[in-house]
Amino acid sequence: MKFSCMVAAAVALLPLTVSTDAFAPKAFIPRNNVGKENLAFQSTASAVTEVPTAPIAGMKPGTSGLRKKVEVWQGADEANKYYVENFIQSLLDTAVENNGGKMLETIIVAGDGRYFNTEAIQIICRVLSGNGVSNIWVPKGGIMSTPAVSAAIRGREGGLAQGGIILTASHNPGGPGEDFGIKYNEEYGQPAGEEFTDALYERSLAIKTFKTVEGTDTIDLDAQVGSAFSLTPTSTVTIIDPFEEYVAVLKQCFDFDAMKAFAKRPGFSILFDGMHGAGGPFARRVLIEELGFPESALMRCDPRPDFGKCHPDPNLTYAAELVKKMGLRPDGSADSSVDSAPTIGAANDGDGDRNLIAGAGCFVTPSDSLAMICDNWAAIPHFARAGGPKGVARSMPSSAALDVVAEALDIPFFVTPTGWKFFGNLMGSKEQFGKTDFTPFLCGEESFGTGSDHVREKDGLWAMLAWISILMKANENTPEGQSLVSVQEIVSKHWAKYGRHFYCRYDYEAVDSDAANKMMDLIRDKYVNGELSAVGADDSGIKLVDAEEFGYTDPVDGSTTSKQGLILGFEYSNGDPARVVFRLSGTGSAGATIRMYLEKYEKDEARHGEAAPVILKALADRAMGLVQLQELTGRNAPTVIT
Repeated sequence: MKFSCMVAAAVALLPLTVSTDAFAPKAFIPRNNVGKENLAFQSTASAVTEVPTAPIAGMKPGTSGLRKKVEVWQGADEANKYYVENFIQSLLDTAVENNGGKMLETIIVAGDGRYFNTEAIQIICRVLSGNGVSNIWVPKGGIMSTPAVSAAIRGREGGLAQGGIILTASHNPGGPGEDFGIKYNEEYGQPAGEEFTDALYERSLAIKTFKTVEGTDTIDLDAQVGSAFSLTPTSTVTIIDPFEEYVAVLKQCFDFDAMKAFAKRPGFSILFDGMHGAGGPFARRVLIEELGFPESALMRCDPRPDFGKCHPDPNLTYAAELVKKMGLRPDGSADSSVDSAPTIGAANDGDGDRNLIAGAGCFVTPSDSLAMICDNWAAIPHFARAGGPKGVARSMPSSAALDVVAEALDIPFFVTPTGWKFFGNLMGSKEQFGKTDFTPFLCGEESFGTGSDHVREKDGLWAMLAWISILMKANENTPEGQSLVSVQEIVSKHWAKYGRHFYCRYDYEAVDSDAANKMMDLIRDKYVNGELSAVGADDSGIKLVDAEEFGYTDPVDGSTTSKQGLILGFEYSNGDPARVVFRLSGTGSAGATIRMYLEKYEKDEARHGEAAPVILKALADRAMGLVQLQELTGRNAPTVIT
């Protein structure tokens, strides 16, 4: 196994372009555009100011931006008074340096709608304007999913935007006392790489001043699409349609006409859980307005600053209501007490890039989902037009389910560190670097992320549409009146062909950082750099046979990344291989999250129907004992099992 303001005075008289409640439940979003030539302006005095400041410790972005408690960003303490301004000035200075010393002309600013989103957008726009950014594009309502921002960077006005500032802490909770974050996507729509974020951090340690604009009115984020607010004579904020470019790229990936017809098929139904995040309005726009599914196909699709007090992470624990409606128990096994369930269900996270996929009585792990999309590429027009994917990739902690499919289909495949930015180089190998073209490209992470090269981000809604396409293909010869081929049948058939990679992740959240690092050091010293022959056996019969620390050399730009996870290789008494990966997550805002990934390959079809947590329990116990997890962290159970 391979493992201001100038505001449009005539706005009220303009044709309606986006519903005034674009992000409210059941909002219909018309799609015609307003031309700038229709806008009349009036001005308000403003002044560019350079404000003295001082470095603020801790502004080092993780795998996907900088995340802190919202009160830090709000400057609740005097030491953090200019937290947003410092970070954005450091970010912009880094982007300018990468642009040959020239100020960027066009930047998108958007967020996932969490608490402090609106206020932060106002601050950021003033800093960008004060520095001389000419065009600042903000979506109506200030809310836009992360994949939609990537699409807009790449496609709006021919790819005019040179970057996007995205206000999100992804799947982390929002609201007072919870998390807020900012990440940056570069000119191809891809997350900023480590070279950029390292340079940003160094600038944050040396910052002395930031520029901003004072004396402007508040930007009306709910103004109609096309409204423009001039913060200075040379810098304008324009309200844009959040949906246009994103819907366009989805239509290029999938056959919307065929989907619309299949949506009417008797016996076929869907359920999409937006978890009160940014993905909800995009699900409504695509699933309801474009494809004709009923309103009952949506749940929690109205964005809320606190995500309705839920944790917007689409896993078995936090998407519990969807999981139950899909006829599943909390561990992902089928619940026989549920009489009926939708054909397919999906959940999004806070910024709309992650996904959970489930069929009626069947949870599809993210690693399996990725492998099955690869195996069924012919069902997806984006891949079918090219004769299949030209490259596929997974993050190292993900299971090797993708590897065996890619090898069987002779598709180049890659194993990268966690973080979508590592996939970005592979997707952009030809576009950005003039090297091998791996597009169309398919990639994914075990942390509920799946995507393709239609954008340079993972995309939760894309994953659901991919599965609808797979179901359409599987049922193209199913006569009317007969039961449809189900997700469960597709999954079972796949396991019978390739074997099953039993997979589970244990998350230990908000662990004391020192304790977490002590555990990682123990693994490194005792097993990776130690003598495995000295490791004694136990009653489980599960033998430790290998240990390594994962590092990565990028095949496109040659950059190296080290210390990306500790891998313990095991062998069962019958010879079956297994592995356990330990990694500290870079997506939290406080303490450390220890992630333990468990994987066991099983070829015996008779065992494929067993529950993964049950199959992997002995492996988990063996690994936890070896690394002294409970003794070092004080935790006797994970926060979440997925």
